[in-house]
Amino acid sequence: MTSEKGPGAVRETHPEEEEGKEEGNRGQTLPIRAERMIRLMESRATLVRWRQLCSKSLAKSRLRLLSPSYFVTDQKVRYSRHIKKESTSFVENLFNGHLEPKNLLPFPSASPLPSALSLEQAQVLQAMVDPCARFFEEINNAAANEALGSIEEDTVAGLKSMGCFGLQVPEDLGGVGLTNTQYARMVEVVGMHDLGVGITLGAHQSIGFKGILLFGNKSQKEKYLPRLASGEVCAAFCLTEPSSGSDAASIQTVAELSPCRGFYTLNGSKIWISNGGTAEIFTVFAKTRIKNVTTGEERDKISAFIVERAFGGVSSGPPEQKMGIKCSNTAEVHFEDVKVPVENLLGGLGKGFQVAMHILNNGRFGMASALAGTMRGVLLKAVNHAADRQQFGKSISRFGVIQEKLAHMAMLLYVTEAMAYVLSANMDMKVPDYKLEAAISKIFASEAAWTVTDEGIQILGGMGYMKEAGVEKVMRDLRIFRIFEGTNDILRLFVALSGMEYAGQTLSGLRKDLSNPLEHMGSIYKEVVIRAKRKVGVPTGQTLQGLVHPELEDCAALVTRAVELFGETIESLLLKYGAAVTDKQFHLRRVADAAIDTYAMAVALSRASRALSLGQPTSQHEKLLCQTWCQQAFQRVRASLQEAKSASWEEVFTSMKLISDALVQHRSTVASHPLGF
Repeated sequence: MTSEKGPGAVRETHPEEEEGKEEGNRGQTLPIRAERMIRLMESRATLVRWRQLCSKSLAKSRLRLLSPSYFVTDQKVRYSRHIKKESTSFVENLFNGHLEPKNLLPFPSASPLPSALSLEQAQVLQAMVDPCARFFEEINNAAANEALGSIEEDTVAGLKSMGCFGLQVPEDLGGVGLTNTQYARMVEVVGMHDLGVGITLGAHQSIGFKGILLFGNKSQKEKYLPRLASGEVCAAFCLTEPSSGSDAASIQTVAELSPCRGFYTLNGSKIWISNGGTAEIFTVFAKTRIKNVTTGEERDKISAFIVERAFGGVSSGPPEQKMGIKCSNTAEVHFEDVKVPVENLLGGLGKGFQVAMHILNNGRFGMASALAGTMRGVLLKAVNHAADRQQFGKSISRFGVIQEKLAHMAMLLYVTEAMAYVLSANMDMKVPDYKLEAAISKIFASEAAWTVTDEGIQILGGMGYMKEAGVEKVMRDLRIFRIFEGTNDILRLFVALSGMEYAGQTLSGLRKDLSNPLEHMGSIYKEVVIRAKRKVGVPTGQTLQGLVHPELEDCAALVTRAVELFGETIESLLLKYGAAVTDKQFHLRRVADAAIDTYAMAVALSRASRALSLGQPTSQHEKLLCQTWCQQAFQRVRASLQEAKSASWEEVFTSMKLISDALVQHRSTVASHPLGF
């Protein structure tokens, strides 16, 4: 039993009806199915036209769109890696209590988003997206993929024909050449219909060969990318090991340079590798011995390599039996005396850790957009059920409990979409500082999608628990997203510690200025005044006035106040704990939660402000979404920050540590059973 996949009302089907439908699909002659696929694949030609239109648009202007009264030009700034610079990141500046809206307000659209497109551009983009959606509704069968444990051959063939294995590979190397924003829109469609297929495609191009795309030299790109983009061969990203999960620096796989210096001998094993059993090309991370030319000292550093299964010595374990995403292959990959040519070193000797982190950071925007698609599909099912289901003489959509659930689900989707497309636009605009925004987008999207799906099942009631509704599969597929490509727990620490490091550098700079006050009187006075005002709760004068629509000034004030509260809290924690703050994970988690909520408020404000400024038909509804979200999120921000610096919560943290230590020490639940035996 399945549900109709379209965006309209969910139509429940009986087993007999579905069985007949299945037999009908299997009975189709190859020419009929091929004709349908050809019709869908014709859309690829529209991609060329889309790129031409976007190129013309961007050549004419680098403007971010708002209504004429809020028209702001985007100034391109060149940055040198060797010059210390101030960050343009909203989140990094948040840790200093500074309001930095440059990359956020107005809503960025350098790689034009649909609402910023000309009619012709919008039509071309729609011509690209619609066939992809039809393909997943008419050709792909998510339930069949799961039962098979792999993607059906017809689906794979169709994905290859549409260019889905090389969406961001340049056209001259056999790919489609999409921008980050265009890619985000395409994977949003995939995420709405089948996350298992999405993982297969994402593991292949978002991380599998992304290293070649980002760090490969000309010969590496020309050798590998055409075959990878066509889907002739599949790629995998090999980082995780049995003893190395979140601590990527602790990997044990070794690559030793041969005496002839012509190749590296690779030995080691990787676990839980997506596409691990099907890939022919691997991005592998291994320890390499590096000698310091100045001191002569040798030490191990991680390097990245492009490894082919054809090199020999590469083997894969059986497919893992997983909770969800069952059609995507996950397996161990073993490397035994694999001879890797020196020209397959990727990104430079000893640069592997930076390569790995950059790949993961670069790929996270796609996860947010894919999960936005998932949330949209689940929300539509919940809305249709709530509208149709009658209980106690009226539709359940009229009950406050259901209304609260639907409203919260809609807000989570709205914010996730805003995060995804702000991030993709910033990346297209070559904004240098987006790593914290990318991490937050991954955390927020994966947790929001889980909440939306859980509440969706609750609204559907018993029907939601049944396979025919299709939502229980979504929940199983979703669970991995809070774990892989950086667990949400580790990413929260990453957000908190990276932000606090930036704030600490600012404090150190202020301390240096104070050592020579006559030369830095202006900057000292400004910082001292801001900090004094924050300390006593007086507004610092920071404002978003003129950058947001007047109808949303209440939300803008909440964002500004959240930033000021945040800056005061971070400074208090740094002054109290100093470098020891890195060990205060109870505090750091709450700091990260406050940062996530504050950034979520800001992106919702930016998106709703644009809708109002453009006079979009949905603008008043978006205003409601933004205002309700900001009101609730601000309360959470204030509570999280209070917990992070409160003396009473210090006692709670100590108690939780003691409880945990007792459990681990005794390897039991410790407390006696209620019955006393």
